Amino acid sequence: MATLETAESDDAIIRSGLASFVNWILVLGLIYLLICAVGLTGSGFKSATGGHAKELFAFATNPFLGLIIGTVATALIQSSSTVTSIIVGLVAGGLPVATAVPMVMGANIGTTITNTIVSLGHVRDKEEFRRAFAAATVHDYFNVLSVLIFLPLEIYFGILEKAGYIFAEIMVGGESMSVKSFNYVKAATAPVVGSAKEFSHILPAPFDGVSLIVLGIALIFVTIIFIGKLLKSLMIGRAKAILHTAIGRGPVAGISSGTLVTVLVQSSSTTTSLMVPLAGAGVFGLREVYPFTLGANIGTCVTALLAATAVTGDNAVFALQIALIHLIYNTAGVLVIYGLPFLRVLPIYGAEWLARIGSERKLYALAYILGVFFVFPGVCLFISQMNS
Repeated sequence: MATLETAESDDAIIRSGLASFVNWILVLGLIYLLICAVGLTGSGFKSATGGHAKELFAFATNPFLGLIIGTVATALIQSSSTVTSIIVGLVAGGLPVATAVPMVMGANIGTTITNTIVSLGHVRDKEEFRRAFAAATVHDYFNVLSVLIFLPLEIYFGILEKAGYIFAEIMVGGESMSVKSFNYVKAATAPVVGSAKEFSHILPAPFDGVSLIVLGIALIFVTIIFIGKLLKSLMIGRAKAILHTAIGRGPVAGISSGTLVTVLVQSSSTTTSLMVPLAGAGVFGLREVYPFTLGANIGTCVTALLAATAVTGDNAVFALQIALIHLIYNTAGVLVIYGLPFLRVLPIYGAEWLARIGSERKLYALAYILGVFFVFPGVCLFISQMNS
């Protein structure tokens, strides 16, 4: 009898282990699809705007317009890495660094729309949505607070511009690197994204881009729903402990993990979006996710830095300068805001308050996304052009 019970116990352990293994493979597959979905959405926005994303920067006649343009451009393209790389190219082509600095700050705000959209995948469950929406919008509040602190200092004292120039002069003249050869995540998702783009061309422009946007957002919703379900069953015992080793062991570990993951995938949108379903499923609390998202802010600077090192000629120092300004700005934001307790808690309180309201009235959450990332910046741009 004991032998039979032992055999049944062994079989149960094997079946459990096999089921966990299969579920983890499914989670990895869904994560891959989520990354592809983000890529599809970004490609759709680029196609829908007719490939004229750079023209969004032509109206930056003052720092506030630069901030708004950086926000809107990144919200449309859904990649701060792409926008900052474009800015590096523009600076290399003669755009003044002082004009580019607020654009870089705006890119930080605009990139948060992706994980906020991802949080809507939990909208069917009130508590899950509250947790997920708070985890997504804490990044928004942090980036807005960072702008409120550093933009006035930059306007009046030019501290970031000066610091960036000092470091750029020291570093310029280094060996050129190609960002394309480093971005293996983009290469891994290229077959799916490329096939979808080819298929979308059966529709006339800009509807081909719109179709990619719809497909990308729909895929985000589907993957998030299934990732959440799988994580609920997997995030127990050792699996949860392993994740907490990387993220849940204090702010330094969280920031370091967020930085490393974002350097590897070259997308803060992807990194922070992957945390949203974990928060929604209750695996991590808001205070654990918060440092991880700050690390994503730092890690996303690598793409612009690599792009800048590929620039040669008279403007090479300025291209590297704006890339370094992005790194200095994001690092200083983490040190100042997270380093001072009275500032550290403000994004948390703001995110929790907004999540409570959004979970009670889903239309408020939608209004927040449309208002912050599109309507308000659009109205500001319109008023500025009317007065120019």
